[in-house]
Amino acid sequence: MSDLAGQVRDGYAFDGPALDLGALVVDGRGDPGAKVRIPLGMLNRHGLVAGATGTGKTKTLQVMAEQLSAAGVPVFLADIKGDVSGMSVAGTANEKITARAAEIGQDWQPVAYPVEFYALGGHGTGIPVRATITSFGPVLLSKVLGLSDVQSSSLNLIFHFADANGLPLLDIKDLRSVIQYLVSDEGAEQLRSLGGLSKQTAGVLLRELVAFSDAGADDFFGEPEFDTADLMRTAPDGRGVASILELPGVVAQPALFSSFLMWLLADLFQDLPEVGDVDKPKLVFFFDEAHLLFKDASKDFLESITQTVRLIRSKGVGVFFVTQTPKDVHPDVLAQLGNRVQHALRAYTPDDAKALKATASTFPRSAYDLEEVLTQLGTGEAIVTVLSENGAPTPVAWTRLCAPRSLMGAADAAAMTAAVKGSSLYPKYAEPVDRESAYEKLAARVAPPSTGSYPQGSTAPDAPPAQSYPQGDKPPKAQKDEPNMVEKVLGSTATKSFVRAAATAAGAAIARQIFGTAKRRRR
Repeated sequence: MSDLAGQVRDGYAFDGPALDLGALVVDGRGDPGAKVRIPLGMLNRHGLVAGATGTGKTKTLQVMAEQLSAAGVPVFLADIKGDVSGMSVAGTANEKITARAAEIGQDWQPVAYPVEFYALGGHGTGIPVRATITSFGPVLLSKVLGLSDVQSSSLNLIFHFADANGLPLLDIKDLRSVIQYLVSDEGAEQLRSLGGLSKQTAGVLLRELVAFSDAGADDFFGEPEFDTADLMRTAPDGRGVASILELPGVVAQPALFSSFLMWLLADLFQDLPEVGDVDKPKLVFFFDEAHLLFKDASKDFLESITQTVRLIRSKGVGVFFVTQTPKDVHPDVLAQLGNRVQHALRAYTPDDAKALKATASTFPRSAYDLEEVLTQLGTGEAIVTVLSENGAPTPVAWTRLCAPRSLMGAADAAAMTAAVKGSSLYPKYAEPVDRESAYEKLAARVAPPSTGSYPQGSTAPDAPPAQSYPQGDKPPKAQKDEPNMVEKVLGSTATKSFVRAAATAAGAAIARQIFGTAKRRRR
């Protein structure tokens, strides 16, 4: 093991700044002379944190997020169980922490970090995070609703109809009103003009949306829409702000919160400029419960994820997927994850044994029998390999991980509530806004004394006048030059940088599927 210690010592001795993960385990103890680290500049090459339940994945995220914050890098974390909120509170020393720190050579001091709490749709303690239906887009919405390929294609046509006719889809009732209009006598001509949309499919979509609303989804969609630029902030002392999305209130809707995380990531991709390789990332995004994102995902949806992960690196954003085993992540995405922290796995069933074998095969060659070691790791230990500063994989290292400096548990509920209401962002997002949109426009069109139909030759409602939109909002897409058919059905004119990079119809399709249309631009 002395040869391995030397290899790890040399392999993880970086010239630039790095995150300290822990120390190599030699003969059952941490070797403080063989530190295991991740170069700060390689965090936008993405990564995977995996392991069975209870093996310490959340604490690993906390350790990484703390050091990123200290380095001035904003981080985003989804708090599934409610215990990541402890980052806002300084930790408390105890015998276990003191012993571990001494063993691995960690200079442990209690520290509280700058935190902003968010809550999806205001469900829970946090600043409400909402998206407009138009921004969320038909592909992500199809994933949430569990639609078939035919139903997804039909939903895409409905979005196209709304976009082309100046009908803003801000919330669920807007989308329902457009579908109701299309299946009504007044909308019969427009329904026929869409070609691929049948009344039967429209009826299925309408029923799905009604059930979705009945499950409480209305709170998640609408305005004010969350501006993902607010995830990129630093505190007055220069530390990166940890944006923590509290999710205990929506764990019963896993497809919804996983798709919302993907929307946040796709929205960042749309808005951030190209920066290439940077000394440190602009943001690190921890995507927890990643298996939910890939479960029952369509081909188009998987292509969208793959393209986003592949290209967002050049925007300075690092993405770490957090799940139980590497096989939970689609192979095309897994191939792009350069940094690996693998906690213990169990092999209680035949399926577990297959997952263990598959996990071991994804690591570079090493002196370890990984199928055996992965079942022997203790809590707070992991098998680690990362990308070195020259892009080569580091030696595989059995690592005893550092302890978090902040509280390893949930923050006090009253303190969290006070922090949320005292935030400078609270007035911006706290109260929902219901401005004129598709629902109101269509209601006005079909209300008496209207004849209930459009003049001969008319194809859709007129676009609303520009002055009906509050200052700072973009006018509807109908006021722009008419795009070609590929752009109408598949493309997004809001993502010019991506279209320039892709420059193909397939690229435009992915852009449309990821980003939707009529996206509000940043101020």
